Amino acid sequence: MKKNGSKGVAAALASSLLLASACTPMQETNEKKEMEKEIAVPVTDYTFDTAGNMFAYSEFELSGEPLAEGLGLNLDVLDARKINKPTKFDYTAGIESYEYSEEAMYEVTEKSGLGLHLIHGPVAAQWAEKEKKATDEALADRFYALADSVGYPHEEIFRNMFPTLIEYAGGDPHYAQKVDTSVYVENKDKTYVPVYQVDFQSLRWDRDSMQKLLTPSAYGAVFLKQALWAGDFLGGFHTVDKDEELEAKTSHDDQDKNIALGVSSADGMQGMILTEEIWNKLNFVRDYLFYDAKRQALAKGVGSKYDPNKGLVYLPHAIEVVEDGSKLAPKAKQLIVKDARSVLQDQWLMLWPAAEFYGMTDQRVDNPNQNRAFLAVFDGEPFPSAPKENIDADPSNDVIANDPYSVNRDVLLQVFKNIDAMHFNRKVGAFVEQYDNGQGKRVDTFQAGYTMEALRIFERAIDGLPVGYASGEKAKGLGTPEGKRALELLTAQADFILTKLMRKDRLVANGFIIGEGPEQSEPTLLAQLGAIRGLTAAFLATKEEKYREAARHIYEAMDKHFWDRTLRVYKTGKNERKYTPFVAGALSGVFRVALNNLNNTDSDQPVKALERETIISRYVDFYDRIIDGPSVNEGMQASEFWDTGDVYMEGNDSGNTDGDHVPQIQAGHGKYGIAPVLLSVEVKKK
Repeated sequence: MKKNGSKGVAAALASSLLLASACTPMQETNEKKEMEKEIAVPVTDYTFDTAGNMFAYSEFELSGEPLAEGLGLNLDVLDARKINKPTKFDYTAGIESYEYSEEAMYEVTEKSGLGLHLIHGPVAAQWAEKEKKATDEALADRFYALADSVGYPHEEIFRNMFPTLIEYAGGDPHYAQKVDTSVYVENKDKTYVPVYQVDFQSLRWDRDSMQKLLTPSAYGAVFLKQALWAGDFLGGFHTVDKDEELEAKTSHDDQDKNIALGVSSADGMQGMILTEEIWNKLNFVRDYLFYDAKRQALAKGVGSKYDPNKGLVYLPHAIEVVEDGSKLAPKAKQLIVKDARSVLQDQWLMLWPAAEFYGMTDQRVDNPNQNRAFLAVFDGEPFPSAPKENIDADPSNDVIANDPYSVNRDVLLQVFKNIDAMHFNRKVGAFVEQYDNGQGKRVDTFQAGYTMEALRIFERAIDGLPVGYASGEKAKGLGTPEGKRALELLTAQADFILTKLMRKDRLVANGFIIGEGPEQSEPTLLAQLGAIRGLTAAFLATKEEKYREAARHIYEAMDKHFWDRTLRVYKTGKNERKYTPFVAGALSGVFRVALNNLNNTDSDQPVKALERETIISRYVDFYDRIIDGPSVNEGMQASEFWDTGDVYMEGNDSGNTDGDHVPQIQAGHGKYGIAPVLLSVEVKKK
């Protein structure tokens, strides 16, 4: 995130609102004691769900620094060791939500080993063949070249990384060995950098406990995290001598010897690693993981030339990986399709990240909205540019290529066409949750709502509008046929929510059975969150006030129906308070759109639940009570790193030096500790 001061969004007003969530140290101490007496938030499942975690942390990221800065906070005033300063909301959003999100991504993509090693990536293999070197040596050289492009010292590249080619569906987040917390280097303030922070060898998870399945929602949700952070890290330049961020003026700024790619040297390096992982993953997905329904076999994707009417070729729900037995850098010996269904969650969790990455890699000559810093990254060094045939206005001359833009375009367009052909029921105007030798009958409200958000991002990307942290900004689009179709699908689903899913109590039904009608089951929090997210997406894409108004009504009803005034948390169902990563992520996202898009304005009929002070209060309670929890053994966030305040100090073996309710990684939930990820919990009244 660019830490260059506040944006001009009514900063003075926002600051006065945010101060409402500030507390004195005495008040905070008393609140903690009261919370410990009131609620228990025990962990109900230690299984790491890759899709749920990475989805949630994507929403946490967007509800972190970007949200706080947009509301007027100068990010430079944040300090991880000054807990709840300048206000509790500022700290929660700008430090906790944001940094939890970042560290969990690295845990999966660089440390845990939860997947196949990048050394076996299709592009990595091509590098090795081109350089006539062993794959490990070629990959090391590639990392050195990436480091050079951002001015990052070779000797500071993390040791014993496990960069992932593609990630598995789940695993056990407990560390499989003792974490090396010994002193790597001492700091002047009596803190120190532990060895594990620079050498990841002791941070591996147990391979035998991994769910070695390739599920699009899992590797897609990781892709979403990778794309959002890579876009943040590589969206500008920096000076080599002072490491100061520079806004891109041209795509050739880095030809100046004192200007390098990336918003800083360190962030730029991470952006390069993430992009290298994405590039290899996309080539692997396109060339090996699509499924030909006619042949009932894995096949290659073809992208812009794909016609679903000539035979469905799509991403199946689950592919088992048989590894080659290597513990150091496992390779796929065999891929076996275990579940050939097309599941809507899988498809939108691939569409969204591919759309985000499309915005990064877009080199189309007709697009006037390109970020020049991104163009510099994909101009041949360090990443190849796209063939001219693939960036002109004529899709008929497109060619298959493996550069980042082309391979991502292929995956993006094929997934989009399959969502339209396989999941959109044209008779009722809604998305069904699965396709299994034919369309299913059930419309799931949550899944349909997030499909709408993914389509909104897709439409922006394909039409050349800003995405990522700028996905709400206005610009003139290209008006592509794909963009127009995405808007048709989005608005049809929005109208379906308004006409078929709304209940008399202004909540939405959990789902709809085609041919029967809306489900009569007790409404869930998850369904409300999906509907609010989807209708807000429809409003942002079309500017139709009826969608915003409907989202506001559902939010008001949700707050009335689900808010537990005593425990200050949302119930998730009838007399239930069971939180999974998907529920947590969706709630974080809805708090963000409520603050940015649904809150009361002068033209609205005021709603108490949609006053900014109320939303901020709910946001802070959510992170305080459910994410962090009432004690170090409770709450969804299993552990934390130094960048959320838990520094290492010689002589302090507490495992919780900042005194909050989240332990250091070696000190929480198990013999050797646990990774900084989200766990499922249940909130109970004591």
